[in-house]
Amino acid sequence: MPFVLPEGLAPEVYPLAWLVGRWRGEGVVGYPGIEESAFTQELEITHDGGPYLAYRTTIRLVVAPDDAAAIELEASGDQDPDAPPQDVPDVADAPVWTTESGYWRVPPERPAELTADQHPVELLVADPAGYVAVYVGSVGNGRVDLASDLIAHTATGAAVNAGKRLYGLVEGDLMWAHDIAAFGQPMQSYASARLSRVEG
Repeated sequence: MPFVLPEGLAPEVYPLAWLVGRWRGEGVVGYPGIEESAFTQELEITHDGGPYLAYRTTIRLVVAPDDAAAIELEASGDQDPDAPPQDVPDVADAPVWTTESGYWRVPPERPAELTADQHPVELLVADPAGYVAVYVGSVGNGRVDLASDLIAHTATGAAVNAGKRLYGLVEGDLMWAHDIAAFGQPMQSYASARLSRVEG
């Protein structure tokens, strides 16, 4: 099925058109001092006809069911073997790990080091952990490479000092990886996920 540009999309952001839509999927987060955990993610990238894309995402940790009570019941013999399994909690009820919101832009100036099929790109992100970041890089052939250009913190903001992000369109899915240098640690893997398009 051929790709169709979203209706009303500004020509300035045509190189990012493949990102527009709602995406959902799963990933993993882990870092020194942060136990590795699975998560689910909702990501939405929209436009209003202006020369930018709006971005917002929510990541929720996947919490394993507490089997302690079930094991205790089974050991006591009080569990009804014919009882239906307990309901799995709704993903929407899972604890939020993080949210982000921001904007994607394609600046008009084309750096000389970019190839003919690449365009410059900027991502501005606000994180409720108390910092904002500006990422710059390139987009082309269904891939976005970004590195932080500036990160500013509030007085109590998380001590994230630098970051790198990679987004790629792989077999129709959106795959991404995020490396950070934070909390006195060197740049290393922080989170990654594979998302499927659910709308757009």
